Amino acid sequence: MIERYFHIQYGKSAYKTFQKILNSKADIELAALSVVKNIFSESIYFVLYDVTTLYFETYHQDELRVTGYSKDDKSKQPQIVIGLLVTKSGFPLAHEVFSGNTFEGKTMLPVLENFSKTHKVSMPIVVADAAMLSEKVLSQLRAQNISYIVGARVANLSFDIIKDISEKLNKQDNRVLRIPSKPGEMICSFSKDRYKQDKREMEKQIEKAEKLVARNESGSRAKFVCKTKSHSVEMNKELITKTNLLLGIKGYCTNINEDVLSNSDVIKYYHELWHVEQAFRMSKSDLASRPIFHHKEDAIRAHVLVCFMALMLAKYLEIVSGLSIRRIRDLVWNVTDAYIRDNIAGKTFVLRSSFDEIINSKLSMLLNKWNLSY
Repeated sequence: MIERYFHIQYGKSAYKTFQKILNSKADIELAALSVVKNIFSESIYFVLYDVTTLYFETYHQDELRVTGYSKDDKSKQPQIVIGLLVTKSGFPLAHEVFSGNTFEGKTMLPVLENFSKTHKVSMPIVVADAAMLSEKVLSQLRAQNISYIVGARVANLSFDIIKDISEKLNKQDNRVLRIPSKPGEMICSFSKDRYKQDKREMEKQIEKAEKLVARNESGSRAKFVCKTKSHSVEMNKELITKTNLLLGIKGYCTNINEDVLSNSDVIKYYHELWHVEQAFRMSKSDLASRPIFHHKEDAIRAHVLVCFMALMLAKYLEIVSGLSIRRIRDLVWNVTDAYIRDNIAGKTFVLRSSFDEIINSKLSMLLNKWNLSY
């Protein structure tokens, strides 16, 4: 239809170009770095890192497509793991594809090393969520002199330490405490808003647990229920006390000294992680990167690389225009042409919809810059 009505021809197979696309991966990521430095004037002082999974519409597995912990709730289907590195504004810098059963903590170092080596840039501070927090991973980062800010699992600390943290914070809003810990210096903060939210969630879980105990059932994923030696169930009072002490408290872990990066900056940088999470949501929904129907490794990696390029373009448009990619898509799709063919006269008439809306939007400066307005 595109060829018939718009005289635009495309090759029938994209597979021939896959290897060419893969060979250009370093150049594509270099272009991303150039945009960040030269157009956004953004320093690569620190970067955000996270992983996601993409599943396949098959049950056949191989070395790359393997079942594992699925973020798409598709645990029975093979998947791949993707590590994504973005700037503090959410612009993608680099990515890597790993087999579907790879522990996400093991993906961070290869991505950082490849990024630094390929583009000859100094290793930035990396920010990641608590899932990356394992002593083995963090010790590897420290061995490579990589600075990090990660979420801390405060609930895994001993009861005495948790009690001490709770008493020192004393439920004072925005109060911050820094203490030494094995994976680095731990920063704990208290928020009244977080306290209210945590308390509501705890009360719901306790109510659920009490109903299960009344029926002598352990339930599934019931937090405050535990089994006794006699195989009956009861309320886990110790866990309830521990959870109550942690209400409103959030922990962060870093190997950066306070005289280099203040507590408030550590917390601020960690809270920028929503940018990489939003990039993954955009990729999966707006850019329709899943499910994947390819089965050869080169085709799979090329598919992910094409999605990475689409993410680059989408984030560029969002950052420059201040509009969401969905709004941009709606504005563009409202500009339509209707072709009416008069077979007797042999003429084709084109009726174009009004494009005042897109001209009057924040996209207008890009339309003028690229000579697309008419």
